[in-house]
Amino acid sequence: MAVPPSASLPCSPCYLRGRAPCPQCSWGMEEKAAASAGCREPPGPPRAAAVPCFAVSVDPDDILPGALSLIRELRPRWKPEQVRTKRFTDGITNKLVACYVEEDMKDCMLVRVYGERTELLVDRENEVRNFQLLRAHGCAPKLYCTFQNGLCYEYMQGVALEPEHIREPRLFSLSADVPKVEVLERELAWLKEHLSQLNSPVVFCHNDLLCKNIIYDSAKGHVQFIDYEYTGYNYQAFDIGNHFNEFAGVNEVDYCRYPARETQLQWLRFYLQAQKGTAVTPWEVERLYVQVNKFALASHFFWALWALIQNQYSTINFDFLRYAVIRFNQYFKVKPQVSALEMPK
Repeated sequence: MAVPPSASLPCSPCYLRGRAPCPQCSWGMEEKAAASAGCREPPGPPRAAAVPCFAVSVDPDDILPGALSLIRELRPRWKPEQVRTKRFTDGITNKLVACYVEEDMKDCMLVRVYGERTELLVDRENEVRNFQLLRAHGCAPKLYCTFQNGLCYEYMQGVALEPEHIREPRLFSLSADVPKVEVLERELAWLKEHLSQLNSPVVFCHNDLLCKNIIYDSAKGHVQFIDYEYTGYNYQAFDIGNHFNEFAGVNEVDYCRYPARETQLQWLRFYLQAQKGTAVTPWEVERLYVQVNKFALASHFFWALWALIQNQYSTINFDFLRYAVIRFNQYFKVKPQVSALEMPK
């Protein structure tokens, strides 16, 4: 496809001075200021480098022209007529397009355009911070740039998992209306009171480990996580309980696929051993099992509310209202049996 030549895109103070700052690009600016003042890098984990932030907005309904404008800046050697694209349709928050020139997609740039009004749910500046922090520790792909309503990053080789895949141990190592506001307020208060007593540790969490956010590289024999817009500190048991809920899938939700007790215990044993570096006791595994299944209720509640907001504003072709009802239904269905679980003595 031929693309007419154009001037370079305006760039934020990540690289240039004297222009209005882009709100997503503050991460890394303190480091540049400190460097110019002759400050030394403090001890500790590696710091993330600044990335360019282009003052452009990509049309979510016609991504290609905006994507090609970004490619001219990030891949100036690519000939526009040779650029190939691939649309990913699994996501229900953002819109994602891969741009590449070689068939093996070894050098491939992903252009992600944020969903309409998703800033109501996602702190985008915090997402970029977390993305760069994870990259600095070798846990995320390269972040090439941000722009006004999205970002560009490296494509990770591998396959996005399906619900049937995450049940494999080798990868461990509408029928009701939306509840009334009064009911939701009562349930939220119950969750706060009940879950706060479990003493689940606060850790750095992904918070959105659905199947398609887990990339399995069979050649290297490992998995990596992608999409960090919901990452942040949270209760350990929420992140795991949320992951178990995602065994059911998103487009065709089936909670028969929720992992059985024995599968969970096996998964949790692997997790705790990897975390501690030593063998763990059955008491430790059972304790985490109870915490995880109770926090899985909070996961249902959160994503149901998320879907209600998405139903109001999102332009993505997905039945968010139906999804909200499914999550609320499952919450109320499993709440009695989960509430009855007791922490081991």
